[in-house]
Amino acid sequence: MLVLLLHQLPEDILLLLFSYSDTQTLGRLSQVCKKFHSLISRDTLWRRIAKVSLNTGITRLGRDTFPQIALKERVKFSQNWKRGRCRQEILLRWRYNLLPWLQLDDQWLYLSQAADIRAYPLRQNSVSFQRRPVSVYTGHQDDVCRFVVNESHVISGGGDGRIIICNTCNSFCTAYSAHDQEVNCIDSRGHVIVSGSRDKTARIWSLCSNRLGECLHKIRTEDRVWSVAINPTLSGQLESCLGSDFRRGAGVLDILYETPSVVLTCGYDTYIRQWDMRASIRRSVMEWEEPHDSALYCLQTDGNFMIASGSSRYGVVRLWDKRQTKSLQVFFLSSPSSSSPVYCLRFTTSHLYSVLAHALYMLDFTICDQQHGK
Repeated sequence: MLVLLLHQLPEDILLLLFSYSDTQTLGRLSQVCKKFHSLISRDTLWRRIAKVSLNTGITRLGRDTFPQIALKERVKFSQNWKRGRCRQEILLRWRYNLLPWLQLDDQWLYLSQAADIRAYPLRQNSVSFQRRPVSVYTGHQDDVCRFVVNESHVISGGGDGRIIICNTCNSFCTAYSAHDQEVNCIDSRGHVIVSGSRDKTARIWSLCSNRLGECLHKIRTEDRVWSVAINPTLSGQLESCLGSDFRRGAGVLDILYETPSVVLTCGYDTYIRQWDMRASIRRSVMEWEEPHDSALYCLQTDGNFMIASGSSRYGVVRLWDKRQTKSLQVFFLSSPSSSSPVYCLRFTTSHLYSVLAHALYMLDFTICDQQHGK
């Protein structure tokens, strides 16, 4: 009778057997021999685990937002997010308190500082951050309030009521007067820009080259507009009110679409809410409350189970697992003596970047157990 040892089995049989293993077992099996290590490095073995882990780049729609990074590595990073294992670093510090905003696009970090927007290259494998910007986009006569990166355009709204559109490929910029008062918020997808202002209006603008500065639609509201978001499918109807059965002061400070029918919001009343925007439901279906009774200025999602939020006091960043009611981890980025809101945060599968009034912070979740002292 022919008897085969485990490592002598065909690869397809081994892959089937390994597919029933958990993370810890796969890690131990990968140390058995070179053959096992090679097989266990394949993404097919980690996809099932990645789908239920935090911030692996696998969204609820099945998209993989970080295909250039092996799933095995992303699952390792996910364990660090879950346990709060990270290295904290101040990447940039400035002299005067500002109200900065932040965006990530491919390998670039865009940061607004007063009336300028600066572009910094992100080198994830480098131990240092290049503190000198590669590009600087200017033109506002007052501070930049918000900006967004849409393909090759950096689109900003400022305290001067203007919208400025800069092309990152040829540095061409165009500016136009958009509102009577400061542009508090802005979003852009495809060939459309939406802006909101203190003047109690939201406006829709064309991003087509031959119609720049043309207002397509004007929406009047009863109060200043703090946040806007465009459905990723560029379809659907205008939603100017998400409900009225909330206590006074439940204004929304940040809003984003997780899917075409799922919206996340946060704001003054300390809650993160998930809204189901389908016509048959159209209501808040899940809520998470900031435990220290602080307004929430910003949030970001991995498109699956994780949410990161930024608080109005003490530079508090919280990580949330949607499958739990309480926050998963908390990070204090400023001391009580220099308390600052987290004005904006963004993250990749391995790093979280956040801006406070005085500095740009990074949390690096790629560290191993030895670096963490375990």
